[in-house]
Amino acid sequence: MTTIENTTMTTIDNLRKLLFFNPTTQKFMVAFIGILLIVAVMKIVKKRLFKRIKSENWYKTRKAINVTSYILIIFLLGIVFSDRLGGIAVTLGFAGAGITFALREVITSVAGWFAILGGGFYKTGERVQLGGIKGDVIDIGVLRTTVMELGEWVDGDQYTGRIVKIANSFVFSQPVFNYSADFPFLWDEIKIPIRYGSDYQMTQRILEKVADGIVGNYTEQAKSHWAQMMKKYIIEDQSLLSTVTIKTTDNWVEFTLRYVVDYKKRRSIRNTLFTKILKEIDSTNGAIQYASTTIEIKDGEKF
Repeated sequence: MTTIENTTMTTIDNLRKLLFFNPTTQKFMVAFIGILLIVAVMKIVKKRLFKRIKSENWYKTRKAINVTSYILIIFLLGIVFSDRLGGIAVTLGFAGAGITFALREVITSVAGWFAILGGGFYKTGERVQLGGIKGDVIDIGVLRTTVMELGEWVDGDQYTGRIVKIANSFVFSQPVFNYSADFPFLWDEIKIPIRYGSDYQMTQRILEKVADGIVGNYTEQAKSHWAQMMKKYIIEDQSLLSTVTIKTTDNWVEFTLRYVVDYKKRRSIRNTLFTKILKEIDSTNGAIQYASTTIEIKDGEKF
């Protein structure tokens, strides 16, 4: 046998020993195969469940399967490399300071993810305001929360069409406004300017009647939610009935109708209220008249 053949055989033998008899290589192979099996099994589970679970519950199911996959992979790696965890910990300890500084935003966002899931800041489907962005939460990722934006150049609580991704670290540095968590209702107001000399009592009766007919059902629904909030938080009892208040100004008598409404229907309910109020006031044959800004000009005055 020639020298070249001997060298080739030796190289092949060394590679075989490295691949099949080296403990570290074997551990990596076991970990690689185990991860492939976990991913494959979870994909099969997703396909099976997709056909059986309703669409509104599929998002939470998919998230639960993904989190389970991560946990199983971490658990597998912990078992396979259990004898080397001490060395890994020492290595990470030396590099920890640099890694923490370089990835501080990422680490804070991951911590924010745990805080969101465990602290009840918000859930998917809820309406929130984060970092100055208002919208409905459509996804909560490990690093970012995805929101379907509301408002901006669009009047009222309507979608703009933009999808905004907000870092989860915002929950530690800025207020989180939740429109729908414990109390899925909002107090809203509309103001009606009425000319001096109109029938004020009739105006008040019309506003009360219209409010009772359109938003009266929300009052009963809101009572149960408010009772639960009083048990959960230190908060005073609050009247949920629609109210009408009156204020005089230089130009008109201002009637304010305050009412409780579902947070998702504020714009549509406001439109319905105005339409009904306009119709009722028009039917009074001038007993109630709308007001507008008036300017009184006296003889001899200069401007």
